[in-house]
Amino acid sequence: MPGIAAVVVTHESASSIDDCLMRLRVAHGVHEIRVVDNASTDDTMEIVQRHALQDARLRFIANPDNPGFAVGCNQGARDTHVPWLAFVNPDLMVEADTLSRLRAHACAVAGEIVLGVDLVDEDGVRDAAARRRDPVFAAMLRSPGAASRLGAPVDEGRALQPVDIISGALMLMPRALFDRIGGFDEGYRLHAEDMDLCRRARDAGAVVAVANDIRVLHLRGVSSRARPVFVEWHKHRGLWRYFRKFEAAQRGPFARMGVFAAIWMHFGAVLARILLRRR
Repeated sequence: MPGIAAVVVTHESASSIDDCLMRLRVAHGVHEIRVVDNASTDDTMEIVQRHALQDARLRFIANPDNPGFAVGCNQGARDTHVPWLAFVNPDLMVEADTLSRLRAHACAVAGEIVLGVDLVDEDGVRDAAARRRDPVFAAMLRSPGAASRLGAPVDEGRALQPVDIISGALMLMPRALFDRIGGFDEGYRLHAEDMDLCRRARDAGAVVAVANDIRVLHLRGVSSRARPVFVEWHKHRGLWRYFRKFEAAQRGPFARMGVFAAIWMHFGAVLARILLRRR
């Protein structure tokens, strides 16, 4: 079967990257592993270097600063050559057959596809981000925060469930599609780049779907917990960029101003909750 290149972007990921890489190294079908580190100051790079010495398939790129998740994904993809790309978060714990089963699903579908999995936390609770609908930002004017409530219901009767958006925690796609749509949009720093890539893949004629029969543990946000304000700032900035790219042209000036206000009012409410918890 055509090989899979696993691309992992790290930042302060020492608590999970060792287990993540151990699992990727024994995963079926993985021919290349690329770790792109965005200026970690913990033990992330020491752990990655140890794995690189033990496995010739694993190479790393150490960025001197943090240019963002999208930039790191594109860097890693450019440094690989096999036909399939799997973007894997450092806090995602694949099983030995996760990626090979995803590839088998993709090969059985006519045409191009971007595939995700059924994500669960340590308690087995499903992550709503695994299956999402496209945001309709004008709806935020009627219901502030609606753009962040995008979860789609699980269709248990389908092994492959088409959706608008899958989570960037694990994405498998053919390199040819990734290259054709220009990879990840590097204008996003953190969050919403997965929404953007899924939207452009669908516009290019590909299917976006979740493999409901493949469940994977996602520890969620291991590298982000220490900087919640930074993460929320870039999440809301990403939502505004997404709106400007895909919806703003269809809206009048008052609607655009209203969406801008709704996004940043929502950020203000989130920021207030973060500060209250710190107190």
